[in-house]
Amino acid sequence: MIGGTLVKTSRKLLLFDIDGTLVDTGGVGLKALRDGFHEAFPQHREDEFPPLELGGATDHGLAMGLFAHFGLDDLPEHRERFFRAYTVRLEQGLAMHSVIGKARVLPGVPDLLVGLSDRGEHRLAVLTGNLREGARLKLRHFGIDRHFSLDAGAYGDDHHDRNELGPIARRRAVAHFGEEFAPENIVVIGDTLRDIACARAFGAKVLAVATGAASWEELKNGRPDGLVRDLGEIGEVERWLAE
Repeated sequence: MIGGTLVKTSRKLLLFDIDGTLVDTGGVGLKALRDGFHEAFPQHREDEFPPLELGGATDHGLAMGLFAHFGLDDLPEHRERFFRAYTVRLEQGLAMHSVIGKARVLPGVPDLLVGLSDRGEHRLAVLTGNLREGARLKLRHFGIDRHFSLDAGAYGDDHHDRNELGPIARRRAVAHFGEEFAPENIVVIGDTLRDIACARAFGAKVLAVATGAASWEELKNGRPDGLVRDLGEIGEVERWLAE
């Protein structure tokens, strides 16, 4: 930003999903959601916990589903209580799983992020269904937080509908970096059909990565702009981003 005026740029804004794209928490997230809910609402501890479809979901959306299942109102104070308990459990779970080795950074991610960050040709942020605090905990735990500014992304506590997160991420990135990003210069990178839909909802491009909830064929049928088996295909990812 020069003299309060946005700088038009040809740099791309890369919006990364976290779970299934950058990292695999080894089940820590689901356990933290379940344990956090029971801690926040102990009156439902003995009730059957419903199955959750986590791929591409938002934490606010998951909370709404849980509240409906257990007959609770979707009130800010209920969400705050649940999310506070959840993030405490998440931090504890990540620390435990780092000892037993189930949680991991996905193939190629550290090298790709270093390359993208060092060259300065792209701006990096996250677009995730995680809460902002959950995103911070995961990125820090896996040692990749230095590549992202949390002020430039969008999170699961911004909106329950993932398709509403794209414009939020773009607006924050423009404010944070002081640069205007045309839709064709914004790329969502994720592992689910919901990531593809999210990108389409605000006119961005999408690079799908087959390391998470959806198979290669499912992602291919979703017609992303690019598709790789994992982010270890660094040459292919960089070639595609350069187009």
